[in-house]
Amino acid sequence: MNKKTKEIILFVVGGIFLIILLQNTHVVTFHILFWNLSMSLIILQLLILFLGLSVGYFWGKCR
Repeated sequence: MNKKTKEIILFVVGGIFLIILLQNTHVVTFHILFWNLSMSLIILQLLILFLGLSVGYFWGKCR
């Protein structure tokens, strides 16, 4: 795959993710062991995205 194709795919996936973020603005409560955390779904999705990207990056670096 050439560089231009990768950029187009990244742009489309980023756009879809942005649309999903903007549609999910309500506050959610989730439970982790003994804690109840309430936050906007946008923030939660961004945290999960960055956590996944970080794990994938470091996993790739270690291999």
